[in-house]
Amino acid sequence: MKKTKRAKRKAKVRINGKDFDSMTVIQVMEKEVQCVRPRTKGDVIASLMIEGFGAVPVVENGRRLTGIVSEHDLLAAIDDRHRLGAVAAKDIMTSNPYSVRAETTLGTLVHVLRASDLVRVPVVDEKDKLIGIIARRDVLRTYLATGGKREQ
Repeated sequence: MKKTKRAKRKAKVRINGKDFDSMTVIQVMEKEVQCVRPRTKGDVIASLMIEGFGAVPVVENGRRLTGIVSEHDLLAAIDDRHRLGAVAAKDIMTSNPYSVRAETTLGTLVHVLRASDLVRVPVVDEKDKLIGIIARRDVLRTYLATGGKREQ
């Protein structure tokens, strides 16, 4: 089923006819985002990551983004001798994580990802409500699907 979604996404991008740089995050972001609350335990978050999510946004009050827990954060907790079932997202998350808006262009996002060394970035609306997430692989997939057409 995932392959079908990806194939549809690629087809949609090709039909668009736009060049890669002017496309926006909302056109390629993942809209169905697994997120957790600040009190969610680390072992639950680790289980979500095993299913394929490399970072999990932390939200509260109507999906307002307050943090993100990455694989790195979980490994740091383990290295510090914490039991994942005993720590909560709020204890290990990166607070006020970098995020982008849906209208951010992919050209701009490439610079952000490269400069920050981020793997995935939450996408928020004007009220910091989580509406999606975008990863490096989404950007690369889109680049390939557009045939590498870039602005000069």
